Amino acid sequence: MEILHPKELDTHPGDQIVAWARDQLAIARSILDNPGGGLLFATQTIGQVRSGLHERDAERWQDIVRTLDRAEDAAVHREFATSHILLDEALAKLA
Repeated sequence: MEILHPKELDTHPGDQIVAWARDQLAIARSILDNPGGGLLFATQTIGQVRSGLHERDAERWQDIVRTLDRAEDAAVHREFATSHILLDEALAKLA
């Protein structure tokens, strides 16, 4: 096997990050309270979207990043209703 260079990261240029974030959060919301790994995948996804938005433009996305941080924390503590509400808030702010 020959390795020439690392794979380029898909950074979702421009405002494509909004569509990516909305899609990812919708998936996370739909499986958040599913048994069998849904919680793990959902919290990872919320964290990835949170960090992706923060890395792209911390000032622009600070309100959504805070909301996602709270949603992830609520999910980890199995406060699913709270997490769903916070994810809905984040999704509305991304509209």
